[in-house]
Amino acid sequence: MSTYHVHVVDAERASRDGLARYFEAHGLTVTTMESAADLLRRMHRQRPDVVVMDAALPGQSGLQACRQLRGEGDRVPLILLTERNEEIDRVLALEMGAGDVLGKPCPMRELLARVQALLRRANVAPGQPMLAMAPVDIGALRFDIASRSLLRDGRIHVLSTVEYAVLAELVANPGVAVSRERLLAASHGRSDGLLPRAIDVAVMRLRKRVEPDPAQPRFLQTIRGHGYMFVPAMVGAERQRSRRSTPAGAFASPSMNSV
Repeated sequence: MSTYHVHVVDAERASRDGLARYFEAHGLTVTTMESAADLLRRMHRQRPDVVVMDAALPGQSGLQACRQLRGEGDRVPLILLTERNEEIDRVLALEMGAGDVLGKPCPMRELLARVQALLRRANVAPGQPMLAMAPVDIGALRFDIASRSLLRDGRIHVLSTVEYAVLAELVANPGVAVSRERLLAASHGRSDGLLPRAIDVAVMRLRKRVEPDPAQPRFLQTIRGHGYMFVPAMVGAERQRSRRSTPAGAFASPSMNSV
């Protein structure tokens, strides 16, 4: 039976080891690390269900790491622990994207309750991507996240687990370039030994389902050397109109146009 996986990030060994022992005693799987750089490097190789991180890590702080993850579109549930127990610090952490903030040191029992509350709020199964979204239109299709299916003209096509996870991760981050490694982690949980090529195959299958012309993808676009991006229909239409409305040879600079 799969269990929830927690990444504990704290520069103090005694602190992170103590948290690890407590979480493991309550049925969680734990990976500990001592820096934000280590967390960011390992996020997509060993995908956690929740992150518990010290806000004041040396080097790149936990707060900066949180902001970077959210800037990349990663919605992993995250709790920041801070020794500065002032309201402005808590507000800043929440504004940066933390799901919860606790003063440090904090009662282990309360921290465990906060972790469990975040997981319930995310409504995520162990090892699966965090998703709570309304249906999304992809051209003439509708992607229903709740039923893991594509709907068209009253007909339902249920996606495979991998297809669903890849499409859900892309659709949840419109206009954001999502790496193959991140898609691999989202679609295969914590499986080892898989190559990013598996994502290329999944995207190829998805394009056959959602693209009017799979050879010229409109919604699931390749970001060379990185991964893929979901481009909503309205964004694509705006780009097409912009290209049609710009006269050939027109200059972008207002000062040049005014000459």
